[in-house]
Amino acid sequence: MNAKQLNWAKMTAVFCIIVCIADFMILFVLGNYYPGYSQLTNTMSSLGASISPVSNIISLWWIAIGIVFVFFGFQFRKAFDNNAKNVKIASGLIMLYGLGEGIGSGVFKADRIGGEMTSSFIVHDIAGSIGLLAALLLPLFMHKVISRKENPFFYGLSWIVFVTGIITMLLFTIRFSSDETSLIIHFKGLWQRLFLLNLYVYFIAISIIMYHKKCRI
Repeated sequence: MNAKQLNWAKMTAVFCIIVCIADFMILFVLGNYYPGYSQLTNTMSSLGASISPVSNIISLWWIAIGIVFVFFGFQFRKAFDNNAKNVKIASGLIMLYGLGEGIGSGVFKADRIGGEMTSSFIVHDIAGSIGLLAALLLPLFMHKVISRKENPFFYGLSWIVFVTGIITMLLFTIRFSSDETSLIIHFKGLWQRLFLLNLYVYFIAISIIMYHKKCRI
């Protein structure tokens, strides 16, 4: 990685950190403009549905986030080893997250008509699910990109993020159950945000490591 590539990597890493922090803030701020919306019981997708008063704003924001993560994945590959198998896979997973959970979720709204899912809702859900699955798998390859010997803290963090990701994703997925009285289902918004918080902490950690990468001579 030459000096020019290093500068791009540093800039992208800073952008990623800003986006991760800003996304949480924007979700809570925009949620206040949706009467009756709850951060604990409502999913983030409902903020972007057509009936939401902040639908267009949040959709554009998700698309912007997706672009940032796609670019971040591209720069990540350059910052580490372009030819290493695990770096390629990790880079692809980051970009897939940006494409699915970011751009896909922003372009296709989670709309329902008469309580039934629209085709846009289905595509939104599929795109988001692919993005979330990519994010869930990311630590399994990142701990090979950055070994335990290189960074023991990050190696341990990768496993913590992976296990926490599985637990929160399972809790969030249970929302499809028919038992509407379940407290687990009731707090679906909480599980989704805990999954996102867990993931963003991980992305920030990756960004910090990427920021401190040095030129190869």
